[in-house]
Amino acid sequence: MSDENAQQPGQQFALQRIYVKDLSFETPAGVEAFRQAWKPRVNLDMNTRQTRVDEQNFEVVLTLSVTATQDDKTAFIAEVQQAGIFTVAGVPEPQMRQVLATVCPNILFPYAREAIDSLVIRGSFPPIMLAPVNFDALYVQALKQAQEKAQVEATGAPN
Repeated sequence: MSDENAQQPGQQFALQRIYVKDLSFETPAGVEAFRQAWKPRVNLDMNTRQTRVDEQNFEVVLTLSVTATQDDKTAFIAEVQQAGIFTVAGVPEPQMRQVLATVCPNILFPYAREAIDSLVIRGSFPPIMLAPVNFDALYVQALKQAQEKAQVEATGAPN
């Protein structure tokens, strides 16, 4: 770990609680989903959001939505909102945004992945093993896109 990433005196980061905020599973195709060879097209949508609870605590919610379709029919939709309460104190604003957008979702992701897998199996479908996600790379990509958008808006150039 580099010195610049090391925790500075007065900085605090702690996980207070992990919990499921919302959980759902749907099989719109019903029994038809089980009457053919299982060769689905699987789509993963992912989102995070952060809410300040008080001066030092934040709720971070990682939402994973998995949709499996087969022959243009939706076999199942599994969604979990995996949440955590994190204490983050003494961290400057830019780094705090990064911690909330990368470190917290990295902690929540294995719990959300397990919840999705469990839902799918309970729905009588083969397991869905979601690949790990690089939240740091997603954060850098989102920053770059925001900078490019701001630059385009500042210069008045069309999209």
